[in-house]
Amino acid sequence: MPDHRSSPSTSLLDQLRPAQRGIVHLLADAFGEAGAELYLVGGPVRDLLLGQEVPNDLDFATSIPPEETRAIVNRLPHEGLYDVGEKFGTIGIVLPADDVPTPVEITTYRSEAYEPGSRHPAVAFGTSIEDDLSRRDVTVNAIAIDVQSGEIVDPFYGQADLAMGMLRAVGDPDERFAEDPLRLLRVARFVSQLGFSVEANTLDAMSRQAPMLASISKERILSELTKLLCGDYVDHGLDVLLDTGLLTIAMPELIPLEGAAENHPGIHREKDLWDHTKRVVMQAPARPIVRWAALLHDAAKPLTRSVDERGEVHFFGHERVGADLARKLMRRLKADKKTGKQVCQLVDLHLRPAGYDETWTDSAVRRLALEAGDVLHDLLDLAAADVTSGRVEKQRAAARRVQGLRDHIARLEEEQALSELQSPLDGNELMAMFDRKPGRWIAEIKDQLREMVIDGDLAPDDKERAAAIAREIIDSNHG
Repeated sequence: MPDHRSSPSTSLLDQLRPAQRGIVHLLADAFGEAGAELYLVGGPVRDLLLGQEVPNDLDFATSIPPEETRAIVNRLPHEGLYDVGEKFGTIGIVLPADDVPTPVEITTYRSEAYEPGSRHPAVAFGTSIEDDLSRRDVTVNAIAIDVQSGEIVDPFYGQADLAMGMLRAVGDPDERFAEDPLRLLRVARFVSQLGFSVEANTLDAMSRQAPMLASISKERILSELTKLLCGDYVDHGLDVLLDTGLLTIAMPELIPLEGAAENHPGIHREKDLWDHTKRVVMQAPARPIVRWAALLHDAAKPLTRSVDERGEVHFFGHERVGADLARKLMRRLKADKKTGKQVCQLVDLHLRPAGYDETWTDSAVRRLALEAGDVLHDLLDLAAADVTSGRVEKQRAAARRVQGLRDHIARLEEEQALSELQSPLDGNELMAMFDRKPGRWIAEIKDQLREMVIDGDLAPDDKERAAAIAREIIDSNHG
């Protein structure tokens, strides 16, 4: 076998941030004194070779069993030692680094076989770093650096694939994906993050193994999809999901978007919904809530499509149907309640900013701001991204609308905090005033008082006038 070890004239480890270098040197000394091998592995090595900044957390592989690793790191100054899978060989530790706690995971070399029907590897420790690298997903992640010598270990030519911008499974791709089908999504996620292409045999295996994704927990699928959506090349990542059939398994609600446009004589040409959706996601800020909403904002258009007698295509109510679709999808993927609610809000409201013009009153802007609540600025960012026309004048007009709405909101926020626009009287005050039990009547009065506050007809702190209005409402209801 050709030599797959090399020692660069300047260690890649020197490219780490100073705090990370300090951690590497600390661990190198501690494991060296114990006569143990220690390698930096996985994503950090890939990022170093690409000249990119390495994220805060670091992953290592070692030759010694986990109990010995625990004993070594427990003697170091640390902020926490935790078991992230000790029976599978992994010890986690949080090390101080320039006042920024840095999580580190150290795993004993593994060369595992997966038990049938399980995503958990049978305990089978390897004897070398080459054993350990042979179990990894793609070659660009199967590269290691000896932290003591700086030597690079690359048995599967991952550096060559990095140079080509290629994602290639380690060994037999069908075996790699069968071991853990989440790797199918990981490859698509790497496409989104790195902009790489997928090697042909690996791509074919992804299509064959796509149905296996159904065996993976929804929480793990959601985590990978969220990372994919926040990538710089998310449009390519989404196409990989579509082309391999993974989209059908993970998010079947989106399948109708692809090829949804039906351009027949007499019907005005429609935009390609899949292409439009990808472009909106790309243009949206890389925040999970906004990217998820961008992905789902038009998902209900194929369900609401109609054509009138003039050949005009309409999607009446697609925002409301889309919000319900988003709610079900986020719930199925086990998203937390806050995330699910915010994504649904954005989908439901995504058309509203596009209707803004100079005729909007302060009251109308306040209502939109209050309805959007915590996602107001996410909504404006989504509206700005939801412009994919090739016509410059349309792009500029849309940009002016969104900016005009931003400016209007900013002016109102300066004049008065929107959060103060509530009824001057709360439920307890109303019950005491009228000596009545709780009921729908309270909400009806508070809603009317709040509307008057929004319209500027009642000051938020004018309890005396609010009480008089409340009495008039009660009298009219019982008159």
